[in-house]
Amino acid sequence: MKAPKLTIKNILFAIFLLLIIIPTTRQFIQIQLQKGLALFSPGIESVEDRAVITDYNWQLVDINGNAYNFRQAENKIVLISFWATWCPPCIAEMPSMQKLHDDYEGKIEFVFISNEKPEVITSFLQKNNYTFNGYSPLEVPTNTLFKVNSIPRTFLIDQKGSIVIDKNGAANWNSDTVRETIDQLLQL
Repeated sequence: MKAPKLTIKNILFAIFLLLIIIPTTRQFIQIQLQKGLALFSPGIESVEDRAVITDYNWQLVDINGNAYNFRQAENKIVLISFWATWCPPCIAEMPSMQKLHDDYEGKIEFVFISNEKPEVITSFLQKNNYTFNGYSPLEVPTNTLFKVNSIPRTFLIDQKGSIVIDKNGAANWNSDTVRETIDQLLQL
């Protein structure tokens, strides 16, 4: 049996494997890979396949300790994202979410939900200059649609409670597709 050749390609592959094993470089590499995947816009649900939110009663608390009942989002356009500060795909899509938030704050509701401690969320948001608010659930949601098993998971909900976008994984939330969809919903 011949020994493998030491080519530049093999050396680079070995370095990549080594870097992905080392904890301090692993998250950076995973985030960069996810940023490549987050270039794509999420898909729009067909009208006949859209699930509808019927129960908005869900107690949350924001990072400042203020109570928030999800009922406040009823009859509004809502972007709700389940995420975490340690999640590479979540981190990868956050810049596009911030850009969307910059342009649509006050026009639609943004609800970013994490199970982490408020000080962890606050530190992450400040470190990255994100201006949106973070929320933590105070109870398990009664609506089964919000019992997510993987993050990031993001929903765009229209004024009637229909889920227009249901996306698992990183996406480009500042895409033309998302913006055009929100603009159309705002005209209704």
